[in-house]
Amino acid sequence: MSSVTSGASTPPSCALPGTPLALASKGLDACVHCGFCLQACPTYVNLEDENDSPRGRLVLMRRMLEGDIALDDPTTAQHIDRCLGCRACETACPSGVPYGDLLEATRATMAPVRGVPFVARAVLAVFKHPVLLRSALLGARLFRATRLPQLLAQILPARLAFPMAMIASTTPANLRARAVCGERTMSNRTPVSPPVSPPLAPAVSATCLTGCVMSGLFSHVNDATDRVLTHNGFQLRATRAQGCCGALHAHAGDLESARALARINVAAFEQSGADVIAVNSAGCGAMLKQYGHLLHDDPAWAARAERISARTRDISELLATVGPIAGTASVALRVTHDPPCHQMHAQRVVSPPLAVLRAIPGLALIPLEDADQCCGSAGIYNLVEPDTSDAVLAPKLARIAESGADWVATGNPGCMMQIGAGLLRSGSRARVVHPIELLDASYERET
Repeated sequence: MSSVTSGASTPPSCALPGTPLALASKGLDACVHCGFCLQACPTYVNLEDENDSPRGRLVLMRRMLEGDIALDDPTTAQHIDRCLGCRACETACPSGVPYGDLLEATRATMAPVRGVPFVARAVLAVFKHPVLLRSALLGARLFRATRLPQLLAQILPARLAFPMAMIASTTPANLRARAVCGERTMSNRTPVSPPVSPPLAPAVSATCLTGCVMSGLFSHVNDATDRVLTHNGFQLRATRAQGCCGALHAHAGDLESARALARINVAAFEQSGADVIAVNSAGCGAMLKQYGHLLHDDPAWAARAERISARTRDISELLATVGPIAGTASVALRVTHDPPCHQMHAQRVVSPPLAVLRAIPGLALIPLEDADQCCGSAGIYNLVEPDTSDAVLAPKLARIAESGADWVATGNPGCMMQIGAGLLRSGSRARVVHPIELLDASYERET
């Protein structure tokens, strides 16, 4: 096992003045090199290299800041690139090191010198331009409809098969054909009216971040989200001018693009006038909650961004404020919950998703061992670092198999596609579903 050595607690000089890393460097001083982050880090656990641990990467960051390591050093770049950005280290850290901010600042500092890998550059360009993004997602939906992805996922070489399996895994789950409502199938439900007296008084207005991948490939989850919020007494408002949240760009070090996208969304959600912004994608929710930090040095946008961040809630977090209302239709499924990293570690939303699942009658909630470990998706990580992504995914699939669950509930599109593809490629009969889909299935209504 290789290791790095710790630098001084305070850098004697800064070789990178004015860079994002230099501006965020105060966070480096919080690290006391205790090592509590090591076993929380999926790359360290799987690669057993201290340079691929949070503590090791922090040392590399400090050495770059002091000028001991060049920004285009390929070995250092590899260790920084291998980080999933899951932020599990932040949960484990007793000193409050802002590792996620430091990672993004480091990548932003390195990017102008070393460039961005072609695959990442292409994906980020698509997500930055709405027309390209809509076209790409439309093509993916049409391709999915042919059912070719399921076939190609089984016959192509592994590196090509996995993206096919990811697309196949976005196919809507036919929950109504699998769950049972008493003596009746869920397709033969009796209609139930919404609550006569909404649980919130006065009623709270909510608008939803529709998202990029969520609206393009998981529109059924967005539809379920709208129905669930309405059933729980929220007044829905549309936000039509919203766009990509910018999370992928921020994680890759393209902070300027992330800020540009953030400004678009801040203005859009201001126009909605909604009390809260509901987000059913954990990564996007974490990003919106960071808008205040992202734009903190922009006088025209800082306060506005902070207000949007303060109004943002994970969908489970929002529903937990009202219960949520328990379902009336039995959903007799064996389900295990895998919390997305950016829900558990970045947003620190832990119990609300479980409250959502426990509100579903008939559902058997099965514990998942090592549920706090990353699945290896991490935005586009599985495209740019496929080998490490596979290594991180393997134990997740093993724990799911050991649970005996037929369904894996998780609240992030990247995790749904990563785990779903892994299950499909492994021959597992288990499927992935968003928790909101399950809660929606328990609310009886006309079909």
